[in-house]
Amino acid sequence: MATSRAMAYLESRKNLAGGAGGLAGLVLTFTGVAGPYWPVVVVGLYGAGALIAPPERPAPPEFPDPSAQLDEVRADFERLRDYLADVDLPPTARDRLTDLTELLAALLDPGWVTEILAQDPEAVHTLSRAVRQDVPEAVDAYVRTRWWTRLTPGQTPPEQHLVRQLELLHAEAERLAQGLRETEARRQESHTRYLEDRGPAGEGGLGRS
Repeated sequence: MATSRAMAYLESRKNLAGGAGGLAGLVLTFTGVAGPYWPVVVVGLYGAGALIAPPERPAPPEFPDPSAQLDEVRADFERLRDYLADVDLPPTARDRLTDLTELLAALLDPGWVTEILAQDPEAVHTLSRAVRQDVPEAVDAYVRTRWWTRLTPGQTPPEQHLVRQLELLHAEAERLAQGLRETEARRQESHTRYLEDRGPAGEGGLGRS
């Protein structure tokens, strides 16, 4: 441990800057400027260089970029679909679940859609949460609650909660898709304005005759 710290200091900016200052002190010594106090000058310049050197900056941790995160979410989504295929659901809930999974599949489909999605970390988080937490939790809670409801009839049918949860998740995914569409629309409009501004003065834009 001590050896590694010593090696780290030898390679540090402070030691390099101090060494440069000490070298300047030796130059002053050889030229006769430092006089008999040359050890003090050399040590002083080394210390000054070490003090003014910028501190060492530890490298920040490397996390997977959004594109890599989406690859992981896509793999988890395939496992989720395998799980959902084995769950017995009432027709209404199954229809809502199908609508939701089709929308999630479209958002996760490799290509230009995920390229846009990868530029929005919050959107990636929303999609990841839906796949890894919200959908499996909603379905699993329904399965567990349905078993207890059979033992104690007369309670609120668990499928009502499941259908409502799936509707809310579908609405959230739709808002995500709408946000991506608006991003592309703004990009298109920006390019139109750029081309209009670049053109000769007096040329009409969209909607002008």
